[in-house]
Amino acid sequence: MKLRVLAAMSGGVDSAVAAARAVEAGHDVTGVHLALSKNPQTYRTGARGCCTIEDSRDARRAADVIGIPFYVWDMAERFHEDVVEDFYAEYAAGRTPNPCLRCNEKIKFAAVLDRAVALGFDAVATGHYARKGDDGLLRRAVDPGKDQSYVLAVLTPQQLAHSMFPLGDTPKGEVRIEAEERGLAVARKPDSHDICFIADGDTSGFLKNRLGSQDGDIVDAATGEVLGNHDGAHQFTVGQRHGLGLKRPAADGRPRYVLSITPVDNRVEVGPREALRIDRIRTGAPVWLGPERTDAFECEVQLRAHGEVYPATVTADAGGLTAKLHKPAYGVAAGQALVVYDPDASDGDAVLCSGTIDATTAVEAAGV
Repeated sequence: MKLRVLAAMSGGVDSAVAAARAVEAGHDVTGVHLALSKNPQTYRTGARGCCTIEDSRDARRAADVIGIPFYVWDMAERFHEDVVEDFYAEYAAGRTPNPCLRCNEKIKFAAVLDRAVALGFDAVATGHYARKGDDGLLRRAVDPGKDQSYVLAVLTPQQLAHSMFPLGDTPKGEVRIEAEERGLAVARKPDSHDICFIADGDTSGFLKNRLGSQDGDIVDAATGEVLGNHDGAHQFTVGQRHGLGLKRPAADGRPRYVLSITPVDNRVEVGPREALRIDRIRTGAPVWLGPERTDAFECEVQLRAHGEVYPATVTADAGGLTAKLHKPAYGVAAGQALVVYDPDASDGDAVLCSGTIDATTAVEAAGV
């Protein structure tokens, strides 16, 4: 069936090949690049960026080669409100957000999709590495090293129904070869990395410029001893090892890690890596992509993009998800996402639901 498809073109190789494949599949395709900053020079460029003027030009050239109409949509204000401001607020609250996940949720598959549907498009195609099964569920990509089902798990069923992921069944290396064969200049363009709206990659400095400085203590979690000072708890994240500035090593000589952050008193607690072990996770209200469940069930969960998968027992209630991990995880921070993969799916690769992590329980505290 021929569809009207809006291809979101970031200026990278993946979205360019995804748009070309949508055309090859017989769809009526229009390319669009999202302008996400009123001052693109403040965003990361080259191999470490996305959404810059450079990327806009690359996207336009790719659209010309593919032979499709191309537009630039100004999403700067919406991006700042829903992604950048959320980033500030989460760190100020002692949490560690995933801005790429929030961008997918609020921009690429909410603001863009809403506008696309209003304009008469049937679907939005992106260069994400994920698949949609015949059952309509979101599934892992064939290339496990590039799978992005984790950062897409925030989509609603309605958003997923209007989404296309043409690259989900192809390894990344083959995508680059295909781009070369199609004459796309972005074939060898490096992938983007890190946070696009932090131009120099200095997250701590970026947060400090907005949230300011406030002296606080770095405290040994076991003894309460003050080990050092800092000028803002928002500059730390659970599991962090480097940048603590502690002059005195632990008695056993082992490194210390951030165990908890308390914004109210600007306190950062540190301790050994073993103290980061957790085996229970609680999230906020889940987003269901598969059938909703209220019983306890065995499944696999993922706690980070491209991170390890953990077998778990998950229980859902009106307030959120509770996951009991069958083996401990380390350094899991509130603000990240817990993604549950459907145990009843034929290959176990389908996303059942996701939830934003609110709290974790240490293994020792759980009596294990």
